[in-house]
Amino acid sequence: MQRIFEAILKGNVLEWANEVPTEGDRPVRVYVILQEERSTLSAEFRRKRIVEILEKIAANNVFAEISDPVEWQRDLRQDRPLPGRGE
Repeated sequence: MQRIFEAILKGNVLEWANEVPTEGDRPVRVYVILQEERSTLSAEFRRKRIVEILEKIAANNVFAEISDPVEWQRDLRQDRPLPGRGE
């Protein structure tokens, strides 16, 4: 079973951030995945960039062929009716 514990690597030592693995004194195999640093771009820049991208999508009218968005989404997700609920 895989369990996830958060830690900070300082040099060659892991410093547990929250919960500490309780495996007694026996050695424990771990795999460390380095998380990417948060973006250095300002929030305002990211917001402007997102708006630009959304405006381009809207200008291209990429969803024009979808006449019924709810039906399209059901087909895409292959929804099934919930028990006891009508269509």
